Amino acid sequence: MSIKLRKYLVVLPLLSLLVACAQLGPLEAQIDDGRKLAQNAKTYSDHDKLANYYDDVAKEMATKAAEKKRALQHYEDKSQYYGRGGQDFQSHATGNLRYYEQAAQEAQKQAHFHRKIAAELMRREYAKPTEIPDQQGNRTIKTKQDSNSNNL
Repeated sequence: MSIKLRKYLVVLPLLSLLVACAQLGPLEAQIDDGRKLAQNAKTYSDHDKLANYYDDVAKEMATKAAEKKRALQHYEDKSQYYGRGGQDFQSHATGNLRYYEQAAQEAQKQAHFHRKIAAELMRREYAKPTEIPDQQGNRTIKTKQDSNSNNL
């Protein structure tokens, strides 16, 4: 075997191992955490926390989109400083801007979805039947709504 072939056979597995062990970026790690939380959410408070989490993600994405928008404006205003590479910078900033805006919209959708679920769970919990003993000791089933309407 030639020396070059040996080098490639040694370097290729090392590079593939390095790529396989690379950590996820912070955004991908956040998205994975959000998915795990969403799969395990069952109560009102879980969905309310998820809605707040997705609101925070949407704000973060909107902030990053605003940064990219400023960078894009700078590249367009000062294109003479960047020469031919300026077009690459502009297209890269445009792509990043589009990505962050879509991520912010998706996070807003998720927040809205979890707020709807939380409201539905809260309504169901409010209307959940409870056992209330009457004066003779017999247990009757009343809903919380029924007991509140008698107080009015």
